[in-house]
Amino acid sequence: MSLERFYPVGTPGQPWGEAERTRWRAAQVRRRSYADDVLDAIGRLHGHWDAQAYGELDYAPHFYPLLALHGADWDHSRPIALVTGGVHGYETSGVHGALQFAAAHGSTYEGRINVLVVPCVSPWGYEHVQRWNPVAVDPNRSFREHSQALESIALMRLLEPLRGRVLVHIDLHETTDTDESEFRPALAARDGKPFEPGGIPDGFYLVGDSENPQPEFQQAVVAAVERVTHIAPADADGKMIGSPVVAHGVINYPVKALGLCAGVTDAAYVTTTEVYPDSPSATPAQCNEAQVAAVCAAIDYALAHARD
Repeated sequence: MSLERFYPVGTPGQPWGEAERTRWRAAQVRRRSYADDVLDAIGRLHGHWDAQAYGELDYAPHFYPLLALHGADWDHSRPIALVTGGVHGYETSGVHGALQFAAAHGSTYEGRINVLVVPCVSPWGYEHVQRWNPVAVDPNRSFREHSQALESIALMRLLEPLRGRVLVHIDLHETTDTDESEFRPALAARDGKPFEPGGIPDGFYLVGDSENPQPEFQQAVVAAVERVTHIAPADADGKMIGSPVVAHGVINYPVKALGLCAGVTDAAYVTTTEVYPDSPSATPAQCNEAQVAAVCAAIDYALAHARD
């Protein structure tokens, strides 16, 4: 089965050079507006949040200010709950779930923990419904020294002075059917490797940190989300996306070694959500609600167990 069958850019067996990256970028279409969907939503938040500009991306002809939301009652003596969305811009409920959490729970944790929400780490990816940034780099493999992703660099700079104070970090993602039809074939083509078909889990699941798995924390989040949407089962081999299922709805990755956003701090409690928006059993509203339920459950657990 040839690579061309799966992806139109590149030569089978050869990693992309600048010409292939340029060709790929030229094929991307702007499908929605970061200004309308994200910046305007931030502008409508009142009272409980302060918006902070933490960088900007100049991807001509488009310019993207990067914004984070701080709880308005920020107190430097308290620990921090970090919520990130849109590291993969095409994963819609990660962005809208973060914004929905901010709109609905601005006052929920006042006086208990500082909440920092970064709703859209990759605005070009959001607008173009893409996993990568415009130079075909995956921000969620780029949270590391000498990163090539400007989106990841900006977030790391924001968080560097806060790293030792982050108690819980929840990174909001989706696994979609286009992972198999578009993004995995594109990755294989970009890297000059053969495409190996896989499967897409039907339902919500979590990716914990194999170096700090916190299984009870992960199960508390799964239990909260299960009241909103269904949890993905393991496949016939006891795996999801090639990784062993270690508990109901949970797999683990070495998040720091892989350069994932979930490894950007040294938080005691860390998880990555994976919502499945293409399921016939889930609506976009449920996907957003699942993200909000996961965030609240993660923060609640961290607060209850902060001194354990």
